[in-house]
Amino acid sequence: MPRQLRCLRFTSQKNLPIIRLQLDSGCIIVLALVSVIYVRHRMARVLAKAVSALALCAIMNVSANHTIPASSKRVPAEWEPQESVWLQWPSEFERVFQPGFAQMSAIISRYQKLNIVYDSRADLAQATKAIAAAGGDPDHANIVWHQIPNDSAWMRDNGPVYLVQDGQLRIQNWGFNAWGGAFGSDIPYAQDDQLPSLLGELLDIPVEVVDIVHERGNLEFNGVDSVMLNWSTLGDPDRNPGYTRAQAERDLKHYFGVSRVVMVEGVPDGDLTRGHIDGFARFIDSETVVVSQCTSGAQCSPGDDATGSIYDNAAATIAAAGFRVIRDPILGQVDYRGRSFDTNYLNWLVGNGFVIAVGFGDDTTDAAARKRIEGYFPGRDVHIIEMLASWYGGGGVHCHTNDQPAL
Repeated sequence: MPRQLRCLRFTSQKNLPIIRLQLDSGCIIVLALVSVIYVRHRMARVLAKAVSALALCAIMNVSANHTIPASSKRVPAEWEPQESVWLQWPSEFERVFQPGFAQMSAIISRYQKLNIVYDSRADLAQATKAIAAAGGDPDHANIVWHQIPNDSAWMRDNGPVYLVQDGQLRIQNWGFNAWGGAFGSDIPYAQDDQLPSLLGELLDIPVEVVDIVHERGNLEFNGVDSVMLNWSTLGDPDRNPGYTRAQAERDLKHYFGVSRVVMVEGVPDGDLTRGHIDGFARFIDSETVVVSQCTSGAQCSPGDDATGSIYDNAAATIAAAGFRVIRDPILGQVDYRGRSFDTNYLNWLVGNGFVIAVGFGDDTTDAAARKRIEGYFPGRDVHIIEMLASWYGGGGVHCHTNDQPAL
């Protein structure tokens, strides 16, 4: 059923018929219609709300594209204060991820609020048991449970993009189609695609639906004026057929309020997301980016294979955009379930007073990575947790979590 009327938009689920009402002042109200029957019985109530909202819009002088000027719009950086971290607990077909999720939950809840979305009562029972087994407290005051339908455990990608406009928190719901079918055409995603809008309703935060397919894991923000991403992901024809770089740059500046868009290119070998930026290039402050670097101890090689060249070219592109670049060395490789993986630690999550990074069960490279990350984020506790099951499945700590900024 329709969500509450807001000045920015009045919406329910995506992909439903809509009615647009526009005033001379430029204010737009969008009414999503669940069915003709609904409209017939509720139209009086809807119109009453619409009139009130139109009056409010006139006062606020919201622009015709229902956004405010780019200069007053900002996506906070991950290292800024957070209200909470969100994650979607893995259901039956992703049960192998649960030990890693339990460790993450036990750590995060020691520092800040953790919202856990689960699909069924059976999932809740498994989650509480797993967290307790990992030394955490599933009844901790910082853990809040939400039963919301979802499809997978990768909330970074299907979850909200949070931004601040005129001092108020807002949510963007970008399109999600399960990574352009990279994991198979039978992977469900309809519920994940709707989740940001449902969270907006739950949290009473206005939601803007963006009809462009893009995952949050391919967006890095410096919190000031810049977004960094991999064009190979956003421009993937299985995500956005016919979409051009010029269109993308205009859209990214418009939706995020940034003045600088940095696009790298290329899909590292074995990257099932088709190139998410959070796997090899991360902001650590507003002017500094850490980029993976292949070494002789890794599978990839610097400059003379596809992956090494992608990392090197990304570092050069980012430096040319005016950022300081630090190269993070990939010092080893590990075998897991018949596959070899480079020990790449950049898929970390930054929270209030902590950082969690994927561990590879290699004491030497794990310890070296902890020391480097402590240098990137001084004053934060750094936790390395073994999550090879997740890495085998296509991601790590950052991919599984979604941070909600504080105001």
